[in-house]
Amino acid sequence: MHLYKTTKGNVLIDESKSYLLKEEWNSLINQKNLFAHLSSLKYADTEISKAESDELIRHHLLAPIGNQEVWAAGVTYMRSRDARMEESKNAGGGDFYQKVYEAERPELFFKALAHRVVAHKQQVNIRKDSTWNVPEPELTLFINSSGEIQAYTIGNDMSSRSIEGENPLYLPQAKSYERSAALGPGLYIPEKPISKETIIHLQITRNGNEVFAGSISLNRMKRELTQLASFLFRECDFINGCFLMTGTGIVPPDHFTLQINDEVNISIEGIGMLSNIVGIK
Repeated sequence: MHLYKTTKGNVLIDESKSYLLKEEWNSLINQKNLFAHLSSLKYADTEISKAESDELIRHHLLAPIGNQEVWAAGVTYMRSRDARMEESKNAGGGDFYQKVYEAERPELFFKALAHRVVAHKQQVNIRKDSTWNVPEPELTLFINSSGEIQAYTIGNDMSSRSIEGENPLYLPQAKSYERSAALGPGLYIPEKPISKETIIHLQITRNGNEVFAGSISLNRMKRELTQLASFLFRECDFINGCFLMTGTGIVPPDHFTLQINDEVNISIEGIGMLSNIVGIK
């Protein structure tokens, strides 16, 4: 089933039927068993037509986040490891990424609060003081307050590679700024964990022409999703749950950088497509 947050209420779509759910977003999604909770609610709330749900999602969609934080994991795919070693080699930081890739402890970092997260079809930003900018298409987990993965969405972890490449300690500036994260289009809530054979696709277009495309399977990720979640919750409490981007295995070539008005399209099987236009503050 799929759950969408809109300005007019929360839309649940399951088995070709649509429901408008009345429950407040934070309490709605932070459940011990979100699939079972939503399955019970759809009979108690108002069923709406497909045309009504399409209208709400098309014109009133919000990012699927309330009072949650967004965190991110790095160097979870070999391609990401190689790219970050290359960008940091002149600063002497390349070896750090190899060590992280091989270590038991993953790289985890804070990405954004909800007010810096944009929705499907909204603008993501590149920094004015960065010369090398890329999107990072990532499977993103919704984890409840007990540390259990309950749902999935698509994340765009916008990254300033020129800033991080200057020094690995500049990672927060390379990752966290206005409109540096996108989530959407909604939450995918399967009865069982997402398949490792799931494919992530990235397409970037410029003036209507494709300038980069790539894809990767989740089975190329070195770490287990449950492992990433458990490390995040070791010493942190999230009373409303949290979102965790799980890293990228699709990295454009080193000569590529985003430009204003580029369109970034990220699709993940079963979840949908997240599309954003690139802008600047």
